[in-house]
Amino acid sequence: MKILLLEHPRSVHPERCNDIANTPLSSCLLTGYAAGMLKSKGHHVEIVEGHLDRLSYPEIEKIVSAAKPDLLGVHMVYHWKNDMALFSFLEKVKYEGISPYITAYGFYPTFAFEDILTACPAIDAVITGEPEATFVDLAEALAQNASPGNIPGLTWRDESGKIVALRRKPVEDLDSLPFPVRTGAMFRLPEVNIQGSRGCYGGCTFCYINPFYGQRAVWRGRSPENIAAEIDEIICQRGVTDFYFTDPNFFGPGQRGQERARHLASLLKPRHIRFGIEARVNDIHDETIETLVDAGLRHILIGLESGRDHSLKRINKMTTVAENERAIRILRKHGIGPNIGFIMFEPDSSLEDVRINFEFLRRNNLLQHLPVTANVLYHHQIILKGTPAYQRLHEEGRLEILSSSTYEGVTAFTDHKVAVLAEIMRKITNFIFVRMAGIWSGKEQEPVDGPKKNSQINGLLVQWFETVLNGLEAGELFSDDRKVRFIYEAEKAVNQILQE
Repeated sequence: MKILLLEHPRSVHPERCNDIANTPLSSCLLTGYAAGMLKSKGHHVEIVEGHLDRLSYPEIEKIVSAAKPDLLGVHMVYHWKNDMALFSFLEKVKYEGISPYITAYGFYPTFAFEDILTACPAIDAVITGEPEATFVDLAEALAQNASPGNIPGLTWRDESGKIVALRRKPVEDLDSLPFPVRTGAMFRLPEVNIQGSRGCYGGCTFCYINPFYGQRAVWRGRSPENIAAEIDEIICQRGVTDFYFTDPNFFGPGQRGQERARHLASLLKPRHIRFGIEARVNDIHDETIETLVDAGLRHILIGLESGRDHSLKRINKMTTVAENERAIRILRKHGIGPNIGFIMFEPDSSLEDVRINFEFLRRNNLLQHLPVTANVLYHHQIILKGTPAYQRLHEEGRLEILSSSTYEGVTAFTDHKVAVLAEIMRKITNFIFVRMAGIWSGKEQEPVDGPKKNSQINGLLVQWFETVLNGLEAGELFSDDRKVRFIYEAEKAVNQILQE
């Protein structure tokens, strides 16, 4: 069967450029894993990198028209709006007879399948959760001209138009999956993405990793030997030595997780690679990090989320501030400057919470680099469908569903002063992200005095945050006019530094 898998074009509105949680990094391999599984069953599969190759829909249409696939799969990624351009393209594909069957898959469709199937009649079904086995069953049914109904993991419309959803159990043995197919575009990225595990043993209220896999999903890891075999294949074929583990939780739980990580490190060391990982702070152990660094670990993202234990409990992080600080010390001891996940503004944050967060960041020297500072001094809790936070706020009647998509909800801050600070910092940091986008994305060369200018802006950003925070704590009122003036002066100061 001829199958085409599409990574559709994506765009981000400038006001959302600092909102980074629209889809987990692990989703970048969904298409590759689906393609690998389908190829292993004898299907002809082509991947179209509409996003990475920056293709327009007319260009994609030519590719799809030439291929005339029996099945078109679309990895749908939410980019802060209903994607009407994609829907219109799929309508054209369907009603001009270019492809007879269209299915969507990914994190976004898993939770928003009702919206998607309602908004786009051209989409015949949505694959929810892990796509590999469901794709195979769907392809086999279509190849035999059989009804694809009642396939676990597939959501479709029955004859009456009712949406029927069935979930599939997660893959238990990840070693049983063929290695993912990687396109040339993926090898143009600075690091080769690789997945060593799926799921998480945590239960953070803002996260939809486990709900994506299913209610009973648990952390599942590939064997170190299986991971090493994939790395060997990539090195042999491409000669690359830089990798990034897209796992939301690189370490498995408990002592067994530490032992597995050290065993993997022993296999990676003789291969002389460099790699990055993402992890929970409670899994940062001195001996294991030392072993991983010796094997090539160069950078890591850890989810600190807050500098206050009360807040960590509220988001069910199951970690403590002490563990946050211990993890930072261990990583720095071994030469790793951590990249951090942090939620400065939760819906229920008090001004005291924000102050304690700010002092935590400053105390731990986490406000030294402009890209990090611009992120942590604004970042709010994004509320997406599938997360416990979305469900709780909806049940409490506090959630406002965006008109553009029910996939995302917003809620007012319970503390008006927190809302004022969040609004000001959102506008200032978004301005900085837009102004620095070319350099930070690598599209523009950083000027010789770039580090100096970054340092100046970084210092001002910290100063502006504290100025507003101090004022709010002292009972000062920030009228709309005052907020506008403050933001204008900040933007003016940034422009002046960059133009000097």
